Formats: sequence, structure tokens, C-alpha cells
Amino acid sequence: MTHDTNTAITSPRLPTYFISHGGGPWPWMKKEMGPTYDQLAASLADMPRQIGRTPSAILMVSAHWEAPVFTVQGSAKPPMIYDYGGFPPHTYEVHYDSPGSPELAQRVQSLIAAAGLPAQIDPQRGYDHGMFSPMAAIYPKADVPVVQLSLRRGLDPAEHLALGRAIAPLRDENVLIVGSGLSYHNLRNFGPQAHGVSKAFDDWLDEAVVKSTAGERSAQLLAWDSAPAARMAHPREEHLIPLMVAVGAAEGEAGERVYHEDAFMGGLVVSSFRFGT
Repeated sequence: MTHDTNTAITSPRLPTYFISHGGGPWPWMKKEMGPTYDQLAASLADMPRQIGRTPSAILMVSAHWEAPVFTVQGSAKPPMIYDYGGFPPHTYEVHYDSPGSPELAQRVQSLIAAAGLPAQIDPQRGYDHGMFSPMAAIYPKADVPVVQLSLRRGLDPAEHLALGRAIAPLRDENVLIVGSGLSYHNLRNFGPQAHGVSKAFDDWLDEAVVKSTAGERSAQLLAWDSAPAARMAHPREEHLIPLMVAVGAAEGEAGERVYHEDAFMGGLVVSSFRFGT
């Protein structure tokens, strides 16, 4: 695992993140999971230090919400969505009670619409585990407002890069943009046997988003499914597409890997990334 262990960020502009959010309600399963998530939890918990100040709000793009058009969560107090199965009974009673922000929802919708993309607000939609599981590690007190933003059905990489560009002004308004997915997501090939394919794709991902120039990065992401082991790592790409939003919102700025494991769940190679200042 690697962290950004240098100085905290002091620029007025916030960075963007693509995080691997882990499986289901893992922060509430320490007894069952043991040390499995310790490295991921530590990397997420370090984000406030990296940022250097508390954002006024977080805009979270979760792999677990797709809609016909880009849709913003508009509730002032979003309910919980337990969008997982087969976990202990207590995990269907957990709460992450951060406030929503109808004002931010309106701002996000207006930015997306101004870019010529379809956008609407859903006043009822709740928090899914792509939001509340990592947020329980990032801000455990749930004291920072969080608004979720959906993916658009079809999962077009170019469209989601464009979405990122549209919402980029939020970074200068003290709003943290977080894409929440997984760098490897093939539940039919999980664990030690997936080490090789997850490493092949993760090596490509690091090369594409960290070591390439900013211009090359967007071009490579548009063709992500031609990467080594791409469709073995992501048979369906909903857990990768939030990366496109994080990159689009920091296009032209440097990327850095801020979390990395070589043997997650016994053998998976997984990473998270930060973009911008």
C-alpha cells in the first residue's frame, strides 16, 4: 500500500479522487473481516489530511447508481439504501447520517445542463453503499454534507469525462469530487486466482492515469477496454466509470496513486488515485 505522505494540500482548488470503495458494508464488519480492510480504511482515513481542510460538501459519483440521465440527489436528509445481500443482519440497520444539500444539487444540475448534458434532480434518492461505506472511513462523524450524482446508463466513457469537465468549477467552491468504484470488479473471478489479471489491468491503469501526460490520459481512458485484461477486470464497467468523472474534473492536471495493495482479498491488485492539486 502507498499513501501520499508529503505535505497537506493548501491550494484553494480541491483535488478529485477515484477510490476503491470495498465490498458491501465492510466498515461495520470488523469482527467478521478481521484485517482485510485495514489498508483501504487507512488510505481513506488519510484523505482529510491530504486535502488539508474540511470541504463544504462532497459530491460522490457512485458505481451503484445509474439513471437514464445524469441525476443528482436532492434530499436534505437522504435515507439509507442497503443495496447488498447476504451480509449479517446488523448491516441492514447501519446509518451514515450526513446531511444532504439541496443547494449543491441545484448547482450541480445547472453546471451539467450548461454543458449541454441531460440532468435532473431526484428528491427521494438515498445513500448507497458506494457512498456510505467509504465515507464511514473518510469522515466517521458524518459531519460533512454529501450529495450523490448518478452515472448515465450506457456508461459511455466520453460522456462521463464530459460530465467531469462540467462539474470541475465545484473544485474552486470547496466541494470535493469523489468517484467511488473499484479498480478491479469481477465478482466471478475474485481472490488469489485473479492476481494475474488484476495486476495486468492495474499496471495499465497506473501507467495511463499517473505516468501518461494529461492529454494521453484521456485518450487512453476512452479506449480502456482495449487495455490488458480489461474485460476480465471489468466484465461490466460501472465500477470503473466513476474514474472518468474524477479525471474529467481535473483534466490537464497530474494524477497520483494514493492507495495500492498487491494481495487484497488474498490476491487482488487494487488502487485508488488522486488528481489535481
